[in-house]
Amino acid sequence: MSATMFLTPTMLSKPSIIPKTLNPSPQQTHPKSISTNKNQDFNPNPSNSATKTAPWMNTPLVLEPNQVIDFTKPKTRKKSPDNNKEEKTLTQKVSGGRGKHAMKKILYSIDNLEQESQELEDTQKHMEFDLSLGKLGDNKLGDNNNNNNNDGKNKKWFGRKLPWEREERMVFRRMKREKTVTAADLSLDDGLLERLRSEARKMRSWVKVKKAGVNEGVVEQIRLIWNSDELAMVKFDVPLCRNMDRAREIVEIKTGGLVVWSKKDTLVIYRGCNYRDNKHVTGALYQTVGGHDDKEETMPVQGSLFEREADRLLDGLGPRFIDWWMPKPLPVDADLLPEVVPGYKPPSRLYPLSGRSKLTDTELTHLRKQAYHLPTHFVLGRNRNLQGLAAAILKLWGKCHIAKIAVKWGIPNTSNEQMASELKLLTGGVLLLRNKFYIILYRGKDFLPPDVAEVVINREAEIKSFQLQEETIRANTVEMFDYLDQPSSDASTSTIGTLKEFQTIQSEHESFMAGISEAEMLLEAEKLKLEKEIRIQEHKYLILKMKINKASKELAKLAWEPVEPNADREIITSEERESLRKMGLKMDSTLVLGRRGVFDGVIEGLHQHWKHREIVKVVTMQRVFSRILYTAQCLEAESGGVLVSIEKMKLGYAIIIYRGKNYKRPSKFSRNLLTKREALQKSLEMQRIGSLRFFANMRQQAIYELKCKLDALKNTDNNENKLAS
Repeated sequence: MSATMFLTPTMLSKPSIIPKTLNPSPQQTHPKSISTNKNQDFNPNPSNSATKTAPWMNTPLVLEPNQVIDFTKPKTRKKSPDNNKEEKTLTQKVSGGRGKHAMKKILYSIDNLEQESQELEDTQKHMEFDLSLGKLGDNKLGDNNNNNNNDGKNKKWFGRKLPWEREERMVFRRMKREKTVTAADLSLDDGLLERLRSEARKMRSWVKVKKAGVNEGVVEQIRLIWNSDELAMVKFDVPLCRNMDRAREIVEIKTGGLVVWSKKDTLVIYRGCNYRDNKHVTGALYQTVGGHDDKEETMPVQGSLFEREADRLLDGLGPRFIDWWMPKPLPVDADLLPEVVPGYKPPSRLYPLSGRSKLTDTELTHLRKQAYHLPTHFVLGRNRNLQGLAAAILKLWGKCHIAKIAVKWGIPNTSNEQMASELKLLTGGVLLLRNKFYIILYRGKDFLPPDVAEVVINREAEIKSFQLQEETIRANTVEMFDYLDQPSSDASTSTIGTLKEFQTIQSEHESFMAGISEAEMLLEAEKLKLEKEIRIQEHKYLILKMKINKASKELAKLAWEPVEPNADREIITSEERESLRKMGLKMDSTLVLGRRGVFDGVIEGLHQHWKHREIVKVVTMQRVFSRILYTAQCLEAESGGVLVSIEKMKLGYAIIIYRGKNYKRPSKFSRNLLTKREALQKSLEMQRIGSLRFFANMRQQAIYELKCKLDALKNTDNNENKLAS
């Protein structure tokens, strides 16, 4: 669409104002303008035009497209950076946010500053050298002045240190993890290793290792693949996929092969050059690691100090679990321990009288934090018959006060709850943590190691023997002497505090006990039990009565007197009432009455509704109709409106109130109403009184039933006594 511009005759009378050609070059014409043929005559009134030119306009009224002024804002191109322009400071805002582009800009500005500082240092050194030799003339001074003028932007760095000239700080970069040297790197040639890795990248079939780990089935599948191919790919599931270094060690130990390629959770195993000769002896490398045999060969010292100390702690507890999915040390395999230990007994426990054997919350938290850093001691996969594990735990508790047990993955029908309960019963320890991964047991404050327990038992036996000896000596001494106040014929030894005194008392009461039957004793015990229960229930009932009285006093403080209904209120006819009721039921805007009931905010809401409409619909969720009627009457009295009807809805009840024909919004509302906070407090107190009365009635009913049972027992006892007499 060509741009046009209409001019008046007054404007045409001054042709010097408008340039003849505003845009002479065809390359700079506006892109939206339409090019025309300059040789063609311009017709101001073409034949196909719908309008004709006015008779007083003798000159062309429409300009050609190349003569139209372009009012659009030209796009300014960014100029190339000038080397003489002052560089941006580091503190100036850099576009690009915090991304790589912004970081590159900052580094670029730092590099420019470094170059400028280097040039300044060279200039200063040159000036000092020339001044010391006295070779500076007028020309050189002039040249230096010119250089200083040209490099005026560098004067700002004189007299202060640049950012990189400050004191150096120690910065520890994140060290890259060194690549572990595998057995394949050490034993295979580079050419063979490269060929095997290139073939491994093309493999698309693998053996899946599930949660149970590298078991016999996985090993058999790998060997079956090795019969036809020299490489076998293995893909690991949790938990071994989280520690691929450990997975590589397990695979190499159990299969006897070499891992030549690994990526994420996948390993490729090479069977070896002499696979046919060694396939019958593989797998024997891991059968004697950490066993019970006393003639084990000494293993070389390997690993960190933590691993060596943990291995020393677990030595002698049982065989190790080779398929352990976490870093070393290897824990003890509890499933290989004996199910039943002959003569096993729970440990003896003893705690001083001045202390508490129960753990506090702070101690429990501290022990859990300590257990987090400890190595795993045992790995368990069965639920019952754990006496062998319990014996190993007792042996471990002599060195470490916490036993950490991991639950095996991939074993069906395992229950950590059953495991923990049986271990707690067998060992008597304190359960710190139990989940589907770990069971952590604390030996307890009253735990005695076997050596200490044996010493305590021996000491108690010695003390008992000493007491028996003292009792024998005392009895012999008493028999030697008689009381002086008794005659010699009636002389008798004292039996105070001896077994003979107890036997005498028993013989004296035998006649009394023989006169009472067993049924009478049970009846008397039942009476005493009922009387005690009645006293307990009466005490609880008394406490409830005290709470009810206290809540009633609090409720009395929040009581308010509703306004008496106006005697001169408006009266509406039945037809008006029916029409207002229908209008109220159709209304969508409602005022919901909550648990606070009627308070000053509700009355203000009513008048706000009446400001725009004649009626208001109040929805309440109360269930008792008497309370709903009381609420409706309160709303009518406090607001000054007319109650139209109370209608049952799907949820709650609707109270429809009419504002009246002579309604006028009051300037001040009633002051005897409760505030929002007081109304909520009143609602809570009423709810509390209701619940207390409910439980008080239950206690009263229980007391009545117990008294009836006691009366029945007394009546049966009296009847039996009458029949016996």
